[in-house]
Amino acid sequence: MKRGGRDSDHSSSEEGTAEKSKKLRTTNEHSQTCDWGNLLQDIILQVFKYLPLLDRAHASQVCRNWNQVFHMPDLWRCFEFELNQPATSYLKATHPELIKQIIKRHSNHLQYVSFKVDSSKESAEAACDILSQLVNCSLKTLGLISTARPSFMDLPKSHFISALTVVFVNSKSLSSLKIDDTPVDDPSLKVLVANNSDTLKLLKMSSCPHVSPAGILCVADQCHGLRELALNYHLLSDELLLALSSEKHVRLEHLRIDVVSENPGQTHFHTIQKSSWDAFIKHSPKVNLVMYFFLYEEEFDPFFRYEIPATHLYFGRSVSKDVLGRVGMTCPRLVELVVCANGLRPLDEELIRIAERCKNLSAIGLGECEVSCSAFVEFVKMCGGRLSQLSIMEEVLIPDQKYSLEQIHWEVSKHLGRVWFPDMMPTW
Repeated sequence: MKRGGRDSDHSSSEEGTAEKSKKLRTTNEHSQTCDWGNLLQDIILQVFKYLPLLDRAHASQVCRNWNQVFHMPDLWRCFEFELNQPATSYLKATHPELIKQIIKRHSNHLQYVSFKVDSSKESAEAACDILSQLVNCSLKTLGLISTARPSFMDLPKSHFISALTVVFVNSKSLSSLKIDDTPVDDPSLKVLVANNSDTLKLLKMSSCPHVSPAGILCVADQCHGLRELALNYHLLSDELLLALSSEKHVRLEHLRIDVVSENPGQTHFHTIQKSSWDAFIKHSPKVNLVMYFFLYEEEFDPFFRYEIPATHLYFGRSVSKDVLGRVGMTCPRLVELVVCANGLRPLDEELIRIAERCKNLSAIGLGECEVSCSAFVEFVKMCGGRLSQLSIMEEVLIPDQKYSLEQIHWEVSKHLGRVWFPDMMPTW
């Protein structure tokens, strides 16, 4: 019986080995008949679009079919130039030889282009050199992105304007332009309008100190299809809001205003008339009005004195208890509120007022502030399940006689209808 058992096991083992060998032969035969070089070009094109530029270039040397795909116009519609100095940046840069080849063979195919540069002046100069060579392309989108401090501001103004004007003149169909932190000026915006007024839909140009209110007003007067606009508060005017509210202009979807002060007491902030805001919101009732405040406490006096249609408010520096109280009274359209710091005076009354009057509030974030646990629970109870984002540091919540820190997450979770915990500061 034992010998028979061994024979049976041996037979089964031989059958298993034979089956594996058969599968291996079948797999090898299949791999030998699969010719990667003859894959459909549409399939290869989709794969190439996900490859980094250097890997894409290496892959183009595999065979003639892949090389043909490498030079197909559809592969070069969208491209991001990464310009960094190896000595000062850890980011990978687009190889200079590849840039030359792109300019030589594919510049007329480019449509959606962005430049990501580090903080060095050399990288910004390289971006301008490339821009000045794009004379045969018709861009639809252009983005200039500084990954650190705004390096484009270190360039001679005339050099930057000359390069940018090349794109404005030759594109004729720009729909999206992101030129934050650049020395763009009023005359260059006139060139932009003269050549792209019918197509421009998005313009982001925060922190452009050489642009005046008259310059941005020229854009609003001529570019009636503009749907998204981002700029600094010093460019905002009653005239601009009225131009954006004209019958010729489409309804604006997104307006971002950066209110920034570098030196306390040295920046004068004008007041926008309530009638201008009313006309603007009547024309574009669904617009998102996003305001970023980087002010010192004594500089908030011109703001929140009457109703404004802000939907998103971000306070990047300390904001007083009084100002937050005015927010609750003057911002009925508020959807999101982020307060990075406030001080040591509890914001109980202010939060309750915001919950009462801001019926659309769905997101709130509190950093270095203080709120009693009881007031916070009442706030959440009043807002209910519409609070989709609730980011509160644990240090913000002050235990009282009614709730401890251990109890509050259960109570808040009950009113939200989902599990919630306060954010915690990492200890490392």
